[in-house]
Order: sequence, then C-alpha cells, then structure tokens
Amino acid sequence: MSAADMKAADPPVSVPRAPESEPQLAKNVNRKPRKAGALLPYLLIAPAFVAIAAVFVWPFIKTIIMSFQDVGRRELWSGDSPPWVGFDQFTNILGDGEFWDVVWRTVIFMVVCVVATMAGGLALAMIMQRMSTWVRLLLTAALIAAWSMPLLVATSIFRWFADSDYGVLNMVLTKYLGIDAQGHNWFLDPKQGFVIIGAVVVWGAIPFVTVTLYAALTQVPQELEEAASLDGAGTTGIFRFVTWPVIKPVFQMVATLSVLWDFNVFAQIFLMRGNKPEPEYSVLGIYSFEKAFESNSFSQGAAISLITVLLLSGVAVYYLRQLLKIGEVE
Repeated sequence: MSAADMKAADPPVSVPRAPESEPQLAKNVNRKPRKAGALLPYLLIAPAFVAIAAVFVWPFIKTIIMSFQDVGRRELWSGDSPPWVGFDQFTNILGDGEFWDVVWRTVIFMVVCVVATMAGGLALAMIMQRMSTWVRLLLTAALIAAWSMPLLVATSIFRWFADSDYGVLNMVLTKYLGIDAQGHNWFLDPKQGFVIIGAVVVWGAIPFVTVTLYAALTQVPQELEEAASLDGAGTTGIFRFVTWPVIKPVFQMVATLSVLWDFNVFAQIFLMRGNKPEPEYSVLGIYSFEKAFESNSFSQGAAISLITVLLLSGVAVYYLRQLLKIGEVE
C-alpha cells in the first residue's frame, strides 16, 4: 500500500475547540429563540385599543378642550369656534358654594352606600358558607338575576315600592307595624328620599360583592380555622386572625370599585325623580348634567366632570396598586 493510500485510509482527526469564555457561554445560554408570531398577541388586542381610544380617549380629550372654552348651545350646533376662557370655568365652579354642597352630599351618599353594600355583601357571603349546596345555588341564581336586571326595571320597582298611595312600604308600616304612613311621600324629605335611592344602589351592588367575597372565603384553609378553634379562639377571633387576612385584598378591591361606582351615581337618582331631580337631590353627576343641558353651559359641565375625575384619581391609583400587589403575590 502506498503512502497516499495509507493517508486516505486514516480516520479524520478532530481538532479540539477551545472552550468558550464565560461571558460568551452565558450569552448563548440566555439567548431565547425568536418566535415568528411574537407580534401576534399585539395584533389581536389592537382592535380593543382602537375601540377604547375611540369611545373613551378621544371624548376625554374633547372634554378637556371644552372645559377651557365657553361652549353654549349656539356654538355647539352652529359649528363656530368657541372663545377660549382659560381657567375661568374652574374658577367659577370652585368658588361656588352650591358646588361644595353638592360635593359633600355626594361624598356622604357614597360612604353610606359603600358601607351598607360591603357589610351586607360580606354577611351574605359568610351565610352562604353555612348553607347546603342546593340552597346556595338558589341564592346565587337569585343574586345573579337581581344583578342582571335592567336599571330602569329596578328603579320602577322601587318607585312602586315607595309610592305614597299604593306603595308596599306604606302598607306594611300601617297595617303590620301600627305606624300611620298612609299617603306618606318619602321624597318630600331629601334624607328619606336618599334612603330609598340608596336602597336601589345597594340592592343592585350587593350581588357582585356577595359572589366575589364568597369566592374569596372559599380560599380560606379550613385547617387553619379548625386549629384556631382548638386553640380556644372564638368566632370573632377566627375571623380576625384567620379569615380576614386571606380575604382582605379582595375586600379592598371590591370596596374601591364600590367607591368609584357610588361616587358616580346618576341614573338611579335621575330615574327615581322622574327625570327632573330637585336641587336637594343633586350629586356631582346630576349637577354636571344640569349645568350642561339645562343651563346650556356645556363648558361648565365638562369642567365639573374633570373635577370629578381628579377627585377620584386617588381612588383609582389605590385600586391599581392593589391589583399590582395581588399580581406580585400570585
């Protein structure tokens, strides 16, 4: 065999590669394969962002612009460019004593409704824990039915309930409790009227609060409750040291949502008072509507709406912080 044949028959010799440096090795390890459909999720949610921008963002920008102008009915329908007045609308509103009366009325009404909603919802949720399965299912179905009822129907029921001539409330008080309430008009006194309106608000909000808090209560470990009971803790102690820490984040989130909803109550008052609420029933939503459409000062209505947004911005930031905290825990 010739030297050339021997050389061809020899197996190829592999040359060892120098080991990669540590930075290069770490770079190769951390490098993630690029997916072809990385942009697909963004493309799928793009229509939602466009819809939100069209429905909320652009009207909000127009509201800001309008609040710095003097827009009346003539400028609105004629298309003429309204004059710019700077901060005059805000100065006039913040310097009006009636506005601050409306603000305090709104805050008090909101606080009462939120406290009643959260207390009633938590009580119902805890009662649901002790019900049998079929009773709990029936109650849940009733709560969902009440929650899904149109607001117009709900307010009509409560108006009939508190009617001065044919109302069930006056009949029950007169016939069964011995209180002469025949022909009593609950809306002559704003305090009594707000009780009826608050009942509509609470009745519509309790189903959501109850179902949400019941879902949170199901996450409380029964072993911890049994251990606390064996250690001598009573019902109050078990709730305070075992149940409450578990449901507290959900409770805070639902309470924050209730504050946002009840602070912006409009339709319940507007419908309960026959589309013409008296000044004693004005909250910020009603007050803004009246300034814009009854006084033909659309710029003042826009300015009041922006002030309402600023008043609620702190609550909204708190709500977002709670969402982020829950996300970090999970």
